Amino acid sequence: MFPGVVALQGVSFDIRPGTVHAVCGENGAGKSTLMKVINGIYQPDAGEIRVGGKPVKIRNPIHAREHGIAMISQELNYVPNMTIAESFFMGNLPTKFGRVNWRFIRREAKRILAEEGLDYAINRPLSSLTVSEVQMLEILRSVYHSADVLIMDEPTSAIAHREVESLFTKIRMLREQGKSIIYISHKMDEVFELADDITVLRDGTVVSSQAASTVDSGRVIAQMVGRDLDHHAYPKETVPLGAPVLRATELRSKNLFEDISIEVRAGEIVGLAGLIGAGRSEVVQAIFGLDRLDSGRVEINGSVVDIRNPRTAIAHGVAMLSEDRRLIGIIPDLSIKKNATLASLKKVIHGGFTRTGFEKKLAREYFDRMRVKSVSIETPIRSLSGGNQQKVLLARWLIADPVVLLLDEPTRGVDVGAKFEIYKIMTELAGQGRGILMISSEMPELIGMCDRIYVMSAGRLTAELTPDQYSQETILKHAMDEIEVG
Repeated sequence: MFPGVVALQGVSFDIRPGTVHAVCGENGAGKSTLMKVINGIYQPDAGEIRVGGKPVKIRNPIHAREHGIAMISQELNYVPNMTIAESFFMGNLPTKFGRVNWRFIRREAKRILAEEGLDYAINRPLSSLTVSEVQMLEILRSVYHSADVLIMDEPTSAIAHREVESLFTKIRMLREQGKSIIYISHKMDEVFELADDITVLRDGTVVSSQAASTVDSGRVIAQMVGRDLDHHAYPKETVPLGAPVLRATELRSKNLFEDISIEVRAGEIVGLAGLIGAGRSEVVQAIFGLDRLDSGRVEINGSVVDIRNPRTAIAHGVAMLSEDRRLIGIIPDLSIKKNATLASLKKVIHGGFTRTGFEKKLAREYFDRMRVKSVSIETPIRSLSGGNQQKVLLARWLIADPVVLLLDEPTRGVDVGAKFEIYKIMTELAGQGRGILMISSEMPELIGMCDRIYVMSAGRLTAELTPDQYSQETILKHAMDEIEVG
């Protein structure tokens, strides 16, 4: 299953009723693998799972659900053409007289959405929703089916601040009802706000298991990485800024955004802030050629360019790291090597033949540089943890040697150690004179890494902030412009 790698070894821990048990560890530590064993996706080679004191052998996720276990996975698995109503009952369609009870499904879907204050049409396909919207529906589905043990693997990685507060309220409510929550997060503030107990994994083994009240975030991080981190969280350096490498003027895309004008200079890291649904991802996707613009102009290094698709974007020196690495990112069945060199085929193919040795050397260089945890560059990328997949995707664009990098949630689902490595790479790239436009839902990250921050709300720019104006309150205020209705 994991060639050459022991993913878990001798892992034991207990989940108490009516508690939130956080599981922490770096990417590749075994957190998601452990949860997939508990949920029946993977079968353990040894060991025992007990539910309510009784030993059980969980064969698959449906069997897990029968034992009161539900899981919200970090990597969203959904059927794009399925409707919202259908998604609530996926794998468990109610029947009446031998037929699917669609009346019940529609009624329950409307009730669930109404209780959450979500104004979605129940027949809306999941493909029309953002990553955060799909994730929130996954959470609602799991809660609806009343699991006694609810596994949440990075549940806030793609949802907005107000949605996070709603989720935390649900978790506390479930805890009061005697439910058990297994909570995986790289965000220490979340862990210490919610957790009663904390288990730390490193390299597939349990390093510690303790009451949250007995440790602090610094101690947990040290346990995760095996050392004390002696650096600042954001290694941003001030570098001389050059001429604009990206200038977008009055961009418009029907029903998504309008009048968007953004500039990024050589050596500059520019943030794009806003609440979920503000149109941030849609703007960078249009610049990269994934979506067509209705009007507006894009300039790269002072020249107007017509970017019709990602191929022409790459040719003009524009790279994009998507927030959804499964949908617009990895090719699951290809190796780490092939995924890393995918955007630079002109470098590795000569005369119709692949320069195998050069391809391996190139992939290995960035594999080591990004500290990807895997036994080999020939390993299929699907076997990597989410954070390590993200590192490979970032390596892909570094190999392509871009002028402009569009980074959409570059540290989503990435542990504290790997985040710092990504920040260092960003700082290094800025020092080389490249321009970076970064979308992030983590305001401290924007404040810590950006030279300027644009703020979007409801498809429009509402502010352009300089460091002397930075604060989470200021960013949030502008992000809510035209949304607040009193």
